[in-house]
Order: sequence, then C-alpha cells, then structure tokens
Amino acid sequence: MSTGFFKVPVATNEVVKSYAPGSPERAELQDTLKQLQSQVIDIPMVIGGKNVTTGQMANIYPPHNLGHMVAKYHRGGAAQAQQAIDAAMQAKPTWAAMPWEHRVSIFLRAAELLAGPYRATINAATMIGQSKNAFQAEIDAACELIDFFRFNAAFAAELYSEQPISSPGVWNRMEYRPLDGFVFAITPFNFTSICANLCAAPALMGNTVVWKPSDDQIYSAHFLMAMFREAGLPDGVINIVYGDGPEIGKVVFSHPQLAGLHFTGSTAVFKSLWKTIGQNIDQYISYPRIVGETGGKDFIFAHPSAHAKAVATAISRGAFEYQGQKCSAASRVYCPVSLWPTVRQHLVDDLKSMKMGAPDDFSNFINAVINERSFDKLAGFIAQAQADPNVEVVAGGGFDKTKGYFIEPTVLMAKDPKYVTMCTELFGPVLTVYVYEDEKFDEALELVGNTSDYALTGAIFGADRHALAYMANKLQYAAGNFYINDKPTGAVVGQQPFGGSRASGTNDKAGSKANLMRWVSARTIKETLVPPTDYRYPFLG
Repeated sequence: MSTGFFKVPVATNEVVKSYAPGSPERAELQDTLKQLQSQVIDIPMVIGGKNVTTGQMANIYPPHNLGHMVAKYHRGGAAQAQQAIDAAMQAKPTWAAMPWEHRVSIFLRAAELLAGPYRATINAATMIGQSKNAFQAEIDAACELIDFFRFNAAFAAELYSEQPISSPGVWNRMEYRPLDGFVFAITPFNFTSICANLCAAPALMGNTVVWKPSDDQIYSAHFLMAMFREAGLPDGVINIVYGDGPEIGKVVFSHPQLAGLHFTGSTAVFKSLWKTIGQNIDQYISYPRIVGETGGKDFIFAHPSAHAKAVATAISRGAFEYQGQKCSAASRVYCPVSLWPTVRQHLVDDLKSMKMGAPDDFSNFINAVINERSFDKLAGFIAQAQADPNVEVVAGGGFDKTKGYFIEPTVLMAKDPKYVTMCTELFGPVLTVYVYEDEKFDEALELVGNTSDYALTGAIFGADRHALAYMANKLQYAAGNFYINDKPTGAVVGQQPFGGSRASGTNDKAGSKANLMRWVSARTIKETLVPPTDYRYPFLG
C-alpha cells in the first residue's frame, strides 16, 4: 500500500576507479583475486531461495589458465527447470503486490552493495571466470551494473508517474502491472552487468524470473546471486538454473505461463527460440514478450578528412578491448587510401605495445578468449586468411591454447570488401580492413549497410561536417548505437541506451525506460464519480 508519491534518488553514473599502482582499489582487488584463486568453490543452483544440488558436476577453469580449477557447479535439467518455474509462480503474487518503492529499494541497496563491499568480489570473479582485465571488469561488472540498478529505479518511477488526462466527473488512471506469468532470462558470457540486468529489469517491475546463464559466466553469476540475497530480494523472485539449454528450454517454452523472454546471445539461437514460441503460441495464456539483443558486425568508416591517429585509436580500443568479445566491438573498417598508411602505422605500433596474458597481471591489455570452441573458430579464420593471396595479415595472426585460449590481436586487410571476415561475426580479436579509393567514397559507404545483416553499432570519422551529416543520414539504419568520431563500444547507461535492429535484435534499448515498458502490462482504469442513471441522450428529445 503506497502512502505517498515518492521520488527516488537522482540517478548518476558510477565513477570508474583507476586501479592505478598504489591505489587502494588495486590492492583490494589483487587481494581478492588471490583469495578466490586459492580455493575451489562448490556452486549450487538457487531455486526458491534454496541451494539445489544434483551431484552432476562440471568444473570451471579460467580461460587464461586451463590447469587451475576455481569452481565446480551442479548441472540441472528438466526437473530443476520445472522447480524454478514453480518457485517463480509461487513468489509472484506477493512480489507483484509489494509496493513499487520497496521493490526499487532492494535494487538501490544492491547498487550500494556493489559500489562498496561487493565491488572487488564481483570484479575479481569476472576477471577469473571471463578473463577480463581490471579496467574491463570495472566498467562492466561494477559501474555498468550499478548504473543499471540506479537508472532503472529512476525510470520505473518515471513510468509509474505517467498518467492519462481526465475529463470532468471522471478520474482516469493507469496501472503498470507486471506481466501475467514468469520471465525467462537467457544471458551471455561477456558482460556480467548484462546478465544481472536481464534478470533485474523484469524483477524490478514486479515479475519473477527463471535465469539460465551461459556456462562460461556461472562463476560470477554465483556471486551476483549472493549479492541479490543480501540486498533483500525475496526467495523465488530470481531463480538460477544451470545445465543443457535445449533440455531446460523444452520445459520453459512449453509452459502456459511463459510471459516473456529476455535474451542476449547468438542470432541463430534467438531466431530458434522465437520460432519455438511461435509454434507454441496456442499453449500460452498471453502473448509472450520477446526482447533480444543478438550480435553485430560493427563498423568504423573513415572519411578522407578524418584524423588518422583518432581512427587508429578507435580501432585499437574498439576492436581489441576484451579481446573483441563485445557485441559492439569493431570488426570491419573502411579506410580511404589517403589515410591508410598513417592509420596502419599507428595501429601496428599500438598492437606491438599490447601485452597479452592472465588478467591478474595488470600490465596485460589482452587476455584469453572465452573457450575452446571460440578459439578454434577464430584460429580457423586466421589460418584461412593467412593462406589467401588476396588477404594481408597486417598485424598479429598468432594463436596458442597450450595454457589458455590466447589469440593475438589480428588485423587483416582484404582486397575484396565482401571477404568472409568482412561479413561474418567472429566475436574475437580479429579485425578486417578494406581500403577504398578516396574518389569512391560513395561506393564504399554503400557497402556498410549491405555487407552485413546486423545493425548494432557503428562509427564514422571525419572533420568535414557536411560529410559527417551525409554519412549519418545514409547509415541511419545501419546501427542502433551510432558514434561520430568515437569508437563503437562503451555505451553508458542513461547516456547511450543500447540496442540494434535488423539481425541484431529487437532494439528495446537496455538502460532506458523503453526496456522497462516491455516488462509491464498496462491497465487503464476509468472511474465515473457520479454515474448516470438514465440511458437517454439529449439528442433523443
């Protein structure tokens, strides 16, 4: 029962800590890394607030250190999926009935826990389990997730305050109810913040959730669940299950009370799930909301007027931070021949200075790719390019999985703008450049929109404002997050709501009010204060 019109604290973006030598946060993080790496933890599923074990174990090894086990987790299946659904549905009535300000308070508390006592733990777990360096973990697992919690609270309050107008004698109201059923969250390995938000955003709006994380993110997910519990999240609101995706999905997608799917992952899987929902549509009590962000073949396009060093820096950061394992990572570049020699030299110099290795050595800019499947795929594309006379390996090209899944940052230059690595999403530290003749600027620009099915992120560079305006207009459907004279990565909650269309997803903009609207079902209420007592209208007189 709400007793006031409450204003949540003003949302501000969390300040990114530097982790510079001698800083207190660096010392704390290094100590936490040592502590976590010195033990092997047992990770259960959490269903209805209870730890659920099966004895069917799988081991977790850091991608950068395959000889060092840090955890083992319990795998579930159909039985645990059904148990999670039952727990979610049991928790739903009391959670949905909880006044919104109390739901919001839980996630505001989670933000403060993450900003303080949980920061080093969540960052360290992300570094170990997902092979991120300290800065990449900080901007993801700490800052972005804190921002999601704080800004979603503000967006929820804003949404609830949006009310219709009323005519004389009538009071019109709008309720923003949670969806009728449960939400299924399927989350990726690459961003701890995205994984938590895919559960937390629907939960904030009164929904209960079944969460299936990627096997490669279970380590940090374990600590997220502990943080949610300490923040006061009631049992059964978020239920986490591990195991075979198709087996768990078979139970979830055939359940009549599936109300929504919150997904980040591959395009192929998303299309398959959408088809499954369509095939089962007669089984559901309502039409499930489908919200998905899939992949990208993200571009950097340089105009001849661009600053060469700025272009090179955008490539170095945009393509190779977190080993290119960001949906937004630059993976294709269109550079004019007049700029290419200078851009190339700066780029080669940058890559020569990048150290590669385990993330607990803070001097390493590059760490390991996530798993053997990814390594083998990327190594195959690199080997194919090395054998192709129409492709030049400008930098990198090495790979080794003796100790961990290490792939050198690799730059290819293709003569064919439709070469396979210009078109295919690789999801790794492999970038392909197509060098175009300056006078063929329009032809090259045309390639950007028709080379890939994706439309997630993209960046244009130039000093000529007429050219920038022209490019922005021509490429308006080529990217849902569009950057001018900046790299195509690093969207900040509340500043650049994230999402793309075409094959990149439903563009429901994580980190905005638009995303929260997908997790509510509005009810309009009209109350007539003095109802009529005669059916006759004046025109009948």
